Amino acid sequence: MRIFGIILAGLLTLAGIAFFYIIPVRIDAGRNLVLPHAPYAISAEAQALHDDLRVADLHSDMLLWMRDPSRRHDRGHTDLPRLREGRVALQVFASVTKTPSSMNYEANSADSDNITPLAIAQRWPVDTWGSIRNRALYHADRLNRLADRDDDFTVIRSRTDLDTLLTARESQPDALAGLLATEGAHPLEGDLANILPLWDAGYRMVGLQHFFDNELGGSLHGLSGAGLSEFGRQAVPALIEQGFIIDVAHSSPQVVRDVLAMTDRPLIVSHTGIHSHCPVTRNIPDDLMQAIAAEGGLIGIGFWDDVTCDDSPAGVASAILAAIDLVGVEHVALGSDYDGTITTTFDASEYAVLTDRLLAAGLGEADVRAVMGENLIEFFRENLPE
Repeated sequence: MRIFGIILAGLLTLAGIAFFYIIPVRIDAGRNLVLPHAPYAISAEAQALHDDLRVADLHSDMLLWMRDPSRRHDRGHTDLPRLREGRVALQVFASVTKTPSSMNYEANSADSDNITPLAIAQRWPVDTWGSIRNRALYHADRLNRLADRDDDFTVIRSRTDLDTLLTARESQPDALAGLLATEGAHPLEGDLANILPLWDAGYRMVGLQHFFDNELGGSLHGLSGAGLSEFGRQAVPALIEQGFIIDVAHSSPQVVRDVLAMTDRPLIVSHTGIHSHCPVTRNIPDDLMQAIAAEGGLIGIGFWDDVTCDDSPAGVASAILAAIDLVGVEHVALGSDYDGTITTTFDASEYAVLTDRLLAAGLGEADVRAVMGENLIEFFRENLPE
């Protein structure tokens, strides 16, 4: 019996090591894949242009996974080394704090939560296990601590921070900035008092919904199809007054209409496709995209098959061209959804292939610069606080 006890204790010890050290590190293995491919052919013209770009992207879920973002990894889509290899100047990092078990585009209830077991398995702080707000604050802390460790990485909170970053890149090509966003406004937990803690943590963009209806109103993938709730009608003006930029990428069409009716501040659709180009539930109707653009908004085109109907580099370029045709080049940006549990055909280090395919599709150099980053940079220069 004593030998059996020793063996059992040893097995439990190994299981504990796996849970606390191996599982948190590798839990994202098999997710966020890049399809195997030979090195992409990139023309000399495209490479020369890309080397001079300031790439900017509206949506990465990197903070959901416990990889060290300061190191280059062979899994997932983004980390600081690969962002720098891709000539990225500005990356929006979203905080994913709750997802339903079904995670489909058609209909999800809010009764389940995939993030709780993920938080436990990845050894997030105990206070995040039962608090959606604390998960968002933890993600902000991770990004802010990353900036403390990397002198060439900063978390921007203001127009001044952005201008400082852009100036730094003139002499430091590796200078890179992140901006914090929420994937859904459920970290408010139905309480306007939680707006300020999120702001103080560094968040500057708020997605109103994610894959389920929340306290603010209906999701594009929820059960109700509802517009803004009474709390949502209080929260949206309060968020805007605080200075937040509003993202409606996962909001129901009625929520989008309600928000458009109550503010003239420009909105963002951070990661999406164009419905007439790829007619799926995930892409909101074209007329709403046009209404958002008419108010100065920005549309971020994603890189995965569900929103592009073709996730090859040429297919993503085609989706970008469809967006340009619909709303005008000045309202189109990148919205990769990197590390959002999706499969892509290129990662952040390979952005040059998209520059190449946009040129090959006939887009002019100035327009390539615009959609690859300058539109987003200018949007934040106009809409971030002083």
